[in-house]
Amino acid sequence: MADEAKARGNAAFSSGDYRAAVGHFSDAIALAPTNHVLYSNRSASHASLHDYADALADAEKTVELKPDWSKGYSRLGAAYQGLGQYDDAVSAFKRGLEIDPGNEALKSGLADAQAAAAAGSSRGRGAPPPSNPFGDVFQGQEMWAKLTADPTTRGYLQQPDFVKMMQDLQKNPTSLNLYLKDQRVMQALGVLLNVKLHTPGQDSGFEAAAEADSPAASKPDNKPPKEKEPEPEPEPEPMEINEGEREVKERKAQAQKEKEAGNAAYKKKDFETAIQHYTKAIELDDEDISYLTNRAAVYLEMGRYEDCIKDCDKAVERGRELRSDYKMVARALTRKGTALVKMAKCSKDFEPAIETFQKALTEHRNPDTLKKLNDAQKAKKDLEQQEYFDPKLADEEREKGNECFKEQKYPEAVKHYTESLRRNPNDVKAYSNRAACYTKLGALPEGLKDAEKCIELDPTFSKGYTRKGAVQFFMKEYEKALETYQEGLKHDPNNQDLLDGVRRCVEQINKASRGDLTPDELKERQAKGMQDPEIQNILTDPVMRQVLIDFQENPKAAQEHTKNPMVMNNIQKLVSAGIVQMR
Repeated sequence: MADEAKARGNAAFSSGDYRAAVGHFSDAIALAPTNHVLYSNRSASHASLHDYADALADAEKTVELKPDWSKGYSRLGAAYQGLGQYDDAVSAFKRGLEIDPGNEALKSGLADAQAAAAAGSSRGRGAPPPSNPFGDVFQGQEMWAKLTADPTTRGYLQQPDFVKMMQDLQKNPTSLNLYLKDQRVMQALGVLLNVKLHTPGQDSGFEAAAEADSPAASKPDNKPPKEKEPEPEPEPEPMEINEGEREVKERKAQAQKEKEAGNAAYKKKDFETAIQHYTKAIELDDEDISYLTNRAAVYLEMGRYEDCIKDCDKAVERGRELRSDYKMVARALTRKGTALVKMAKCSKDFEPAIETFQKALTEHRNPDTLKKLNDAQKAKKDLEQQEYFDPKLADEEREKGNECFKEQKYPEAVKHYTESLRRNPNDVKAYSNRAACYTKLGALPEGLKDAEKCIELDPTFSKGYTRKGAVQFFMKEYEKALETYQEGLKHDPNNQDLLDGVRRCVEQINKASRGDLTPDELKERQAKGMQDPEIQNILTDPVMRQVLIDFQENPKAAQEHTKNPMVMNNIQKLVSAGIVQMR
């Protein structure tokens, strides 16, 4: 349950809904109060909301739970910096770099904090902060026009937190330094200044795994480790102090040689010899779990899945005792999950493999493990669907839904249609009927989705077009509804429902063209139109802007524009959206 809450928090954070992310991470913390990653993620969410006091409290808890984790100090430094406590921020970033000297995020944070601290010292106590040189670029409606015109920042305008930040900057441009960590603001500033600003990679904001990557893992690697290839481990440090330690060193060196011999045999597919070498390495050195995971890889290749799982379990248990690198523990769990998937093809039980992959991801969020998890979940879903498939029962459920629909029991009808589709996912009639129910219930997006599924499954199914057109009509997207009805008529030219739909759409479009809409209707249609990406693109197109000016000021040029089908098509879309009126 904590993992599910964390996943919801991660999704909310990625979409920019930081307030919701805080709530989800709080739910996860209530279920797993000792998980340091959850406090780290919530600290990042608080910082994104500029609630730096709360961000600091969570960062301190992160460090308390996991003092040897560099990410915690990154959170701590960011919170101090947000509060203006630059000396404390410098100290936090330095502590993190003592643990992870190569961490670029910590280096960048330290440089920023030191610069801010130096600037504060040069001004002296009580001195007012310097004025912001970019204040003018945030003024007036021109700012919003530029952001709308740029294809990158246009998407940001759909994100409430970004819009709020830009509104804050309009009111108080000197607060720009509070938002410079947000790459969207940096992108917007570049657009407003008409320059391309360099935005270095920043801390991603949250972790989806239970540990952070090591410095080596922090660099991107487009080639995930091969499942079959055992990886070499670093040589132990020389420690020749006494005979006992010298003997240990020699045994470890001999174990490494056995491992290398095992690797060579593995590559030659001489699996029995590889097992002998890895077994000898395990006997010589029981403090390196890579020997166990390598032998498990051989067992996996040989189809000895039970032996593979036993070695992986031993590696996990021993790794936890030795506090081994969490990535090695994750590798053992991933290998075990792979063996369980192989076994599930006979047992048809994918749940143990799914649980094992999920555990591996809490140790280290490896792309290869994530793909294996997704594949296992899909295999489970496909198997369940195959076992549940029954066209006869599907028809019975659809008929029950039809009876409920006639009695205007639309929620009950939806349940029966849904069950029918579980029994037979390719039944266009069930999708069509459920789309009609959703339309009656006012659940228009769901109805539109079902209608589109009808058309996808059978492009000649007329009902699919009437359902989709009806939903678009009720959503007051008359131009799109007209296109849908006309597309349906290509397959069924004499369908009366489609013809009636065309007539209704034309009436509404002509009503807008004549300017017969009430002020409230016009306002509603304009607001809806401005949210349509296609309308936004037309309005920001320099050619179309000139066309609109010509229609107002240059009748001769306007007459030439009417001969261009593409221009008139765009004009008609603006008319339908209530943005333009033709008289």
